Amino acid sequence: MAGNEMVYYRAGVGEPVLLVHGITTYSFIWRNLFHELARNHDVIAVDLLGCGNSDMPLDVPFAVSDHAGYLLEFVRDLQLPRFHLVGHDLGGGIGQIFAVRNPAMLLDLALLNTVAYDFWPVQPITAMRTPIVRQLLMATLDKGMFRLVVKRGVHRQERVTEELMEYFLAPFATQEGRKAFLHFARCLDNHNLMSIADDLRRLPLPVLVLRGRDDPYLSQDIALKLDRELPDSRLVELPGAGHFFQEDVPELILAELTGFFGSHHA
Repeated sequence: MAGNEMVYYRAGVGEPVLLVHGITTYSFIWRNLFHELARNHDVIAVDLLGCGNSDMPLDVPFAVSDHAGYLLEFVRDLQLPRFHLVGHDLGGGIGQIFAVRNPAMLLDLALLNTVAYDFWPVQPITAMRTPIVRQLLMATLDKGMFRLVVKRGVHRQERVTEELMEYFLAPFATQEGRKAFLHFARCLDNHNLMSIADDLRRLPLPVLVLRGRDDPYLSQDIALKLDRELPDSRLVELPGAGHFFQEDVPELILAELTGFFGSHHA
């Protein structure tokens, strides 16, 4: 991974499932699914470079296409057989690039509240790319503002607990973590995903497009276009579910994923 280390958490036995988070989160976002999935699968939840407990270099690019390359190195290091790839948010964009580059390595692809095409970056990520906002964040990291970002992304407000906020805010406790986050945001470029649009139309894999119906950050248009253009796609929209819907409806996501994994064979 460009000479850097990526932290991961692993449990269970069976077909491998690789869980890839997006921006503003890290592997914690899977905690309500991780052990249930591990009942029947070899589950790996990774912290991308610059996120969670992984290394946070500022001298390597963090664009979506670059993260797909680092993920390939990571998978090769683990010597994984063919696996289920599950990506949320920007992790879904990373998954799309990984899939078109390395389809033979995958059993299938699940895209959860994913970015795609040129429908992103969206607020508040766009604002973080402006110099004055970066300076404010680096100086103080406005926890009140960040709490609003999280609250807006979770549909069931009672689940925005202090424990959840501690998970979200942990990487921002150090200047290194804040710099890495801003570096990630600054590297984002939706041309990465536009460049694979034609490849997606020929993707030889089953794809689950799973969307929280109340996601305020990524529009339904993304899911509809993916479902329309992917050759083997199934779109499911979950009610009462926002952007961070692993907090809202983990049991529904678990049911959709396990049903999807079992609906086809390697």
